[in-house]
Amino acid sequence: MAQAWSCSGLRWSADGPVLVWDGGRSSALPRGKRVAFGVVEGGVRTCVGARGHACPLGAAVPGRSTGARCEECARLDRAHSVAADTLADDPRPYRVYLAWFGPGMVKVGITGARRGAARLLEQGAVVFTWLGTGPLMAARRTEELLRAALGVPDRIPYADKRAARAALPATRQERAAEIAGLHARAVALSGWPESLDPAPFQPADHAEVFGLPGVPAAVGEVAELVAGGAVSGELVAAAGPDLHLATASGVVVLDTRLLAGWGLVPSGGREFAVPVRALRERTAAQDGLF
Repeated sequence: MAQAWSCSGLRWSADGPVLVWDGGRSSALPRGKRVAFGVVEGGVRTCVGARGHACPLGAAVPGRSTGARCEECARLDRAHSVAADTLADDPRPYRVYLAWFGPGMVKVGITGARRGAARLLEQGAVVFTWLGTGPLMAARRTEELLRAALGVPDRIPYADKRAARAALPATRQERAAEIAGLHARAVALSGWPESLDPAPFQPADHAEVFGLPGVPAAVGEVAELVAGGAVSGELVAAAGPDLHLATASGVVVLDTRLLAGWGLVPSGGREFAVPVRALRERTAAQDGLF
């Protein structure tokens, strides 16, 4: 029986997306590469643990879970995250940003300054711009100010992001137009923390980095992996954790977060054999942008 591998997730490097495996091995994912693997026969998806520690229960987790953690490990992992506001004394600088995923789909967020644009690539942001840099709590207060004043959320479901990719404007100028207006409104607001340094509007466009221009719209997305199943397709685009794979039935999106917790093996030449569902239709554009 072939050795089974455990995937730790997809990371974005300067050269593009990379799949990382337990033990340190990685696989670059250039466009045009054949992505093919099978799921161990009779296997069960197990919790990946939290903060570098194995799940003490070795708990089984649902195939459709993108977190791949049991309830207890998910709680422990979040308790030590920036999002949980438990790191108020973190001395490192943070950046506030606006990210655009498609028409009417903008969010505000924060990321560690040392990470550069990595967080935006991981989220699948098609366009983004920095708003300012400062201490963590100043960045968090600015994020809350902008959410309330501009009516933009701090989270957008990945299913909505996938649906938006099928109808992106053709030019960089069109893609940057919404966050240009929001950036202007944001910097004109009063109440910004004095310790946060505002940043000028400088849009960064990831459409070509992701390989989205000219790629056929996806016909579906992998709902979950299953024991004995297989995935096979040519990589035509990648955005955030999603791989757009050209298959005999059309382009199918694979959320690589679904891989964690499974034992994976070479496909052995098998074709697509996992559940695929239709992409969710886009929700109505968020209110309060202009």
